[in-house]
Amino acid sequence: MPPSPPAPAPDRPHRAPGAGVLWATVACAVAAVVLLLMVTLSWQPLISADRSVARDLHRSALAHPGWTHANRVLTDWVWDPLTMRVLLLVAAGLLLWRKQRVLAAWILAASLTGTAVQQGIKAAVGRARPDWQRPVDTAHFASFPSGHAMTAALTCTLLLWLLRREGVRGLPAVLTATLAAVSVTGVGFTRLYLGVHWLSDVLAGWLLGLALALPAAGAYTRWESAARRRPARPEA
Repeated sequence: MPPSPPAPAPDRPHRAPGAGVLWATVACAVAAVVLLLMVTLSWQPLISADRSVARDLHRSALAHPGWTHANRVLTDWVWDPLTMRVLLLVAAGLLLWRKQRVLAAWILAASLTGTAVQQGIKAAVGRARPDWQRPVDTAHFASFPSGHAMTAALTCTLLLWLLRREGVRGLPAVLTATLAAVSVTGVGFTRLYLGVHWLSDVLAGWLLGLALALPAAGAYTRWESAARRRPARPEA
C-alpha cells in the first residue's frame, strides 16, 4: 500500500515574545524612572553632565550655522513627532485595507498612549529647557522627556515589528533597522545640538519609547496567539 502524502504544514503563528522582551521592557522602564528621580531631585552629577554637554554643543552650533540649519531641517521636518505619527497612521491605514482592524487599532492606541504619557510626564516634572543668550532654536512645553526622542523610538520600534511580522528578512531588514537606528539616534542629537533639550531628556525619551513599544508589540502577539488557540464557534 503506497504511503499517504504528508499533510500540509499548518500556518505558523507569530511567536509570542520571550523573556528577553520582558526583561528589556523592565530595564527600560526602570532606567527611565531612575532618570526621572535624578532629575526631580536635581542630582548634581547628572545636572553637571547635562550642562557640560549642552554648553559644548551650543558652542559648536553657534560656530557652524550651516550644520545648525541642517539639524533644524531634520528635527522640524524629517524626524518631527508629527512625521512619525503620520507614518504610524499610514501603517494603520494599510492594515485596515488588509482587514487587520484589531492590529490597526492596536498601533493607533500605542501611539496615542505614548503621546499621553509623554505630555503627562512633562506636565508633572515641569523641567525648564536650556536657556541661552543666543539661542539657535526654540521649543515649547517642558523639557523632560524629549518628545522627539520618545516618539521616534516608539514609532520606529513598532514599524520594525510590523515589518518583521510581514516576513521582511535579510538585506531589507538590515536596511530598515539601520534607517530606524539612524532616525532614533539622529533626532536625539538634533535636539541636543540645537540646545532645546538636556542629555537626560533625550535618554529618558528613548527609554520611555522602548518601554511602551515593546510591551505593545508583545501584548498583541500574545493576544493573537491566544485567539488562534480558541476553538471555533459552531455555526447555528
